[in-house]
Amino acid sequence: MRRVYRDKLGLSVTVDDSGFGRILLGDGHYVLFYPKGDAHEPASFTVLNLPVADVTAAVSELAAAGVAFNLYEGMPQDADGVMRGHGPDIAWLTDPSGNVFSVVAQG
Repeated sequence: MRRVYRDKLGLSVTVDDSGFGRILLGDGHYVLFYPKGDAHEPASFTVLNLPVADVTAAVSELAAAGVAFNLYEGMPQDADGVMRGHGPDIAWLTDPSGNVFSVVAQG
């Protein structure tokens, strides 16, 4: 999991000996993650929005690193998975545990 966050998403990640980790978001902010076990069921909603200056550029860069973006039936997304013109530009992706993240235009 750490490799996905670090190597594909380009985030700074630390993990302690017990498996608890932090995804560092800048300015001293972080998100805590930990092993969920076999009974883990991912949330049915976006658990983390990552603000970016340019969603198109972020999607292109992440896709080049092997990240696949989610396409949702009935959502007005382009072929790259970006939804535009319905609020801020946004694209969704899923981590290896099934958690949904987004890259969203910072506003």
